[in-house]
Amino acid sequence: MIKSIWIFVLSFLGIFIIDQNIKHLFINGFSYYGNCISLILTYNRGVAFSLFAFLGENLKYIQLLLISLVVIYMVFHKKTFTKYSLPLGIILGAGSSNIYDRFIYGGVVDYVYWHCGFNFAIFNFADVMIDFGVLMILYLNFKNKKYERG
Repeated sequence: MIKSIWIFVLSFLGIFIIDQNIKHLFINGFSYYGNCISLILTYNRGVAFSLFAFLGENLKYIQLLLISLVVIYMVFHKKTFTKYSLPLGIILGAGSSNIYDRFIYGGVVDYVYWHCGFNFAIFNFADVMIDFGVLMILYLNFKNKKYERG
């Protein structure tokens, strides 16, 4: 269990710190305009594709509540926490970084803008890490189910 806690804490802090440092590059003026991908500072007041932006200031409290519920779940389901400590640390570190942005900047700091062939949403490192963490959980779950079947 101690090993799982360390894995969780280190992955949480690692993702949070990396994401915040990248975001500070853009807040301090860095930008790049490319043919397919541009790196430009934007503030997303909603979630993916600016959904729920109409919730305004309440959105950050709703997200904080959701992350708190995940943490409470992990406290009471130690077996699940032990099994998924790395992806949970990644997901919660990235999610916490985005929520931190909402409290400090009024919106999530996004900067990767895909515009090759079609305009895609603007996103950031934390968003990619959340997706990666979810894929890790799916992979570990699938691998365990396959192992259990024989």
